[in-house]
Amino acid sequence: MEEQSIGAVLAAARQSSGLTVEQVSEATNIREAIIHGLEQDDDSQYGGDFYTRGHIKAVAKAVGLDPEATVHLYDQRHGGAPRPMAASAVFQADRKINLRERRGPNWSMALGVALAIVVVFGMMRVLGGASDEVRTADVQAASARPSVPPNSPIAEKPKKHAAGKAAQRMVTIRIKAKRSSYVQAQDGKGRKLFEGTLKAGKTSTVRAEDKVNLLLADASAVSLQVNGKKVAPLGGKGEMVRRSFGPAKPPAR
Repeated sequence: MEEQSIGAVLAAARQSSGLTVEQVSEATNIREAIIHGLEQDDDSQYGGDFYTRGHIKAVAKAVGLDPEATVHLYDQRHGGAPRPMAASAVFQADRKINLRERRGPNWSMALGVALAIVVVFGMMRVLGGASDEVRTADVQAASARPSVPPNSPIAEKPKKHAAGKAAQRMVTIRIKAKRSSYVQAQDGKGRKLFEGTLKAGKTSTVRAEDKVNLLLADASAVSLQVNGKKVAPLGGKGEMVRRSFGPAKPPAR
C-alpha cells in the first residue's frame, strides 16, 4: 500500500471534518495559500522546516488530528526531527566575568556559634533527665493496659471476589515496534499511559481498567496483543489509526 503524504493526511482529515480551507485559516490564523501548500506538499509557500512543523501542528489540531503524532509522521518522512541548536552558537564564552575576592573565614562568628551549641547541649542534658523519668513511667503505665479490648471485633479481610471483579475489568495491551513509530495510549478518562516514539524492537505494555485508547502514527509499524490475544494489523504502512479496546469477555458458562 502506498504511503499517504502529510498533505494528503491533512486534506482528508479536513474534508472528513466538513471544514473548508477558509475555515481552517480562520481557526489557525494561517494564510489560505500556506494551507493549500501544506495539503499539496508544496513547500514553496512557507519558509523553513521550523515553520513547516508549526503550521502542520496547528492545522492538524484544527482538523481533529493529534498534533504531536502528525508532526512525528512528518519527521519520519523527512529524515527525523531537527537537531537542537548547540549552546555555543547562542552564548559566547570568551566574555570575562569578574568575581568578588574571596574573603577569609569569620573566626569570631564561628567561635560564637560553637559556644552557643555547647550551652544549648548542656541545658538539654540537665532538663532531659527529669523528662526521661516521666516518659518511662508513662510507657510502663501504658504497657499495663490491654492493647486490644477483649470483645473488639476483628476487621474482616477484603473478599476475594472484589479482586476478581477488578481483574475482569482490566485491559492489557502489549505493543511491539517492528519499526520506530509514534504511539500514544490513554485510559478511558484520558490519562496518558504511554506517549512517544517506540524504537524498533522495543516493547511496551499498558494496563487500565475498562478501556484503553490507542493512537498509532504508522499502523503497520507495530504488532499488538490485547488481553493475551494477537490482533491483526490495524492499518497499512504510514496510515494513522485510532482504536479503543475493552476488557476480555468472560467465558460462557
